[in-house]
Amino acid sequence: MTEAQEKKPGRNALLDTLATTFAVFRDVRPLALGIHKTLQERMPELTKDQVRTALRSHTGSTRYLKALAQAKERYDLDGNPAGEVTEEQRAQAAEQLKERFRKAAERRQEEEQAKKRQENLLKLAEKFNSR
Repeated sequence: MTEAQEKKPGRNALLDTLATTFAVFRDVRPLALGIHKTLQERMPELTKDQVRTALRSHTGSTRYLKALAQAKERYDLDGNPAGEVTEEQRAQAAEQLKERFRKAAERRQEEEQAKKRQENLLKLAEKFNSR
């Protein structure tokens, strides 16, 4: 585990455990459909909510969506092929990424504009305070 992963706030601790236990999580490979059932069979101490939260976080990550958008196959917990990623699923992942990147670009642009406004206000304040 990298130092960045350890310090990342709000990171799901179960995801860290899954990544150390199963290469399919660590390598961010598309997961087999219904993998939540297999996870609960292998790790009965986990509640459905814990598994759901961890999987939602994992499958919603940018890294997972990038992998899904380019993959042909899905994998089980042992890393064996377990179904295919359909063209529709790849397209949906690509669209989610496109939207995510668009929103991030908009946020950055808004932040830059706000910073410029603040700088301009400070310049104005200095100008009028120097009189």
